[in-house]
Amino acid sequence: MQPITQTADPSAVTQPVKKRPLFGKMDVRAYTMVGALVLIWLMFGLMNDTFLTPRNLSNLFTQMSVTAILAIGMVLVIVAGHIDLSVGSIVGLTGGIAAILSNWWGLPTGVVIVGTLAAGAVLGMFQGWLVAYKAVPAFIVTLGGMLVFRGVLMGVTHSMTISISDTNFTMMGNAYFAKGFGWLLAGAAVAGMVWSTLRKRSSRQKYGFKVAPLQIDLLKMAGSSLLVIAFVLVVNSYKGIPFPIIFVIALALIFSFIATRTTLGRHIYAIGGNLEAARLSGINIKAKTLVVFLFSGLLGAIASLVLTSRLSSATISAGNMAEMDAIAACVIGGTSLMGGSGKITGAIIGALVMTSLDNGMSLMGLESFWQYVVKGSILVFAVWLDIANRKKAGK
Repeated sequence: MQPITQTADPSAVTQPVKKRPLFGKMDVRAYTMVGALVLIWLMFGLMNDTFLTPRNLSNLFTQMSVTAILAIGMVLVIVAGHIDLSVGSIVGLTGGIAAILSNWWGLPTGVVIVGTLAAGAVLGMFQGWLVAYKAVPAFIVTLGGMLVFRGVLMGVTHSMTISISDTNFTMMGNAYFAKGFGWLLAGAAVAGMVWSTLRKRSSRQKYGFKVAPLQIDLLKMAGSSLLVIAFVLVVNSYKGIPFPIIFVIALALIFSFIATRTTLGRHIYAIGGNLEAARLSGINIKAKTLVVFLFSGLLGAIASLVLTSRLSSATISAGNMAEMDAIAACVIGGTSLMGGSGKITGAIIGALVMTSLDNGMSLMGLESFWQYVVKGSILVFAVWLDIANRKKAGK
């Protein structure tokens, strides 16, 4: 018997090798959003002299923190193929719990924080249990949660505004770091970006992957470093870095690490990308889904601490429509509602875009209905753009 031999497909030999794009797909989206953000700032700056002042920009970053924190958790939920419509009501309810623990019960700040975080985690875990183990669609579970949690908030607070007099608690949303700390943070951020870029480049070269020209990576590092320095210059021109921004930076780093560097993160992306393939590969889909909603509830509680401490009170309207801003921030930042793709850094940029629109339109004195029209239109456009890009990539 003659041995069977295989010959290479001539077409495979002559077929040109596809070049790696100079900029990754997600990088292009991120750079586009940064460009759009700059245009928004320039537009509002020309229309209103107050918008580009250090004081307003510092306040803008503080206002952005609640949406950004919620968007971090929402990214993981959407990537896993679900949606969470209850985070706004979780912000309201856990903020009310924090105010009750602090004002009515007189508990220390540390106990108030731990109790609020525990409440958010339990609410998120309960919803995740319904979605994962009882097979109730996430849309229905979280829509019900949005109504139930808002109703519970009105019940436990008797529909009253609860003021908080604990100065240690209120400092979380109103304090500023010394200006020297801003430069230390900027130096650490620039050094981290340079180290990460060079390490990634060296790793790709070690395993034979193509890398972008060195000039491109240097240009990226220079651009990112200039943005960091500009941020520190702006906030230091007022009072320094607002404390809520540190929450955003820390949470973005932690959950970016979880999403990109851990088995849990890879499993979450796999579940959203192809549920059946994830099941066949042995991923515990139910447990991972529960964890995703637990994270969302926990981050909702953190956002409530920031909001409640900044306002020094809890109101029944706190967190109203915050879930829509968080979803819009994710979609604008490149997270696909189809699941399987999205980046936390993109959601942070999206949150800054949404807050900039709110802030700019408020300074211009536009009526509230215009703000809803503009934000809703942008959300629909971002989803349409995502679907169009997916269809184009599939051809």
